[in-house]
Amino acid sequence: MDENQIFAIIAVFVISLISLVGVIALSLSDAVLKKGLFLLISLAVGALFGDAFIHLIPHALEQMPQKGLVPFFVLLGIIIFFSLEKFLRWHHHHDLEEPLGGDHHVKPVGPLILVGDGMHNVLDGVIIGASFLISPEAGIATTIAIALHEIPQEIGDFGILIHSGYSKKRALLFNLISALFAFLGLGIVFIAADVDGLVPALSAMAAGGFIYIAGSDLVPELQKHAKASQSIQQLIAMLAGMGLMFAILSFEDYDHHGHDHGHDHDHGLHTEEHDH
Repeated sequence: MDENQIFAIIAVFVISLISLVGVIALSLSDAVLKKGLFLLISLAVGALFGDAFIHLIPHALEQMPQKGLVPFFVLLGIIIFFSLEKFLRWHHHHDLEEPLGGDHHVKPVGPLILVGDGMHNVLDGVIIGASFLISPEAGIATTIAIALHEIPQEIGDFGILIHSGYSKKRALLFNLISALFAFLGLGIVFIAADVDGLVPALSAMAAGGFIYIAGSDLVPELQKHAKASQSIQQLIAMLAGMGLMFAILSFEDYDHHGHDHGHDHDHGLHTEEHDH
């Protein structure tokens, strides 16, 4: 097992622990939670768009043997995430006006959330694994983008589970089990990593998924807040998310020039080759 795979395992473990964030949410007032959630979502929008366009798509273009396939895989990622959301009626950031749920949530929505979250977490594992196989910096950028997106989602999901009839302990336990499905996605990537073109294809599909989640799920939630002051805060948080992705890119460029004088890009698909 190489260094990047170990980093990927640690990253997935950290992301899985975010499922326990619902506990913290219970101790906060609704007013604090609403304000915190809408800023986190703004930050996540910037990070997801930033990671897609600054890291994942350029890396896919750099490493894909047939460059023309990259846009196809980005669009395929958008279609896959759209289809999954349709099929499972995912409730990303459901009802931000009532972040801890509401009486209108019926019991069947609990298992539905867990199934949808489980599938989503498998995809998260695939995305994190593919990103770390490209480079540690791409992996870190992707992990941050996913974490920022997961925190508000897990708080919302936890609230829905509570209101669909689960006790707090059971809601936390089931949420954690669902989160651990990310390791299944990670295993899939590790096993199939040697398939030619797989990692850049997965990166491009992940970019499509991030663009879809940010554009169709998160931005419409932000548009519900129409006050000028809130809009400015949202814009600043979005720019901060994008700025974070640019900051990681500058570190990546420095790392390339500092260690290999920019010659890595001429090599094959696997960044491990650069270390030999």
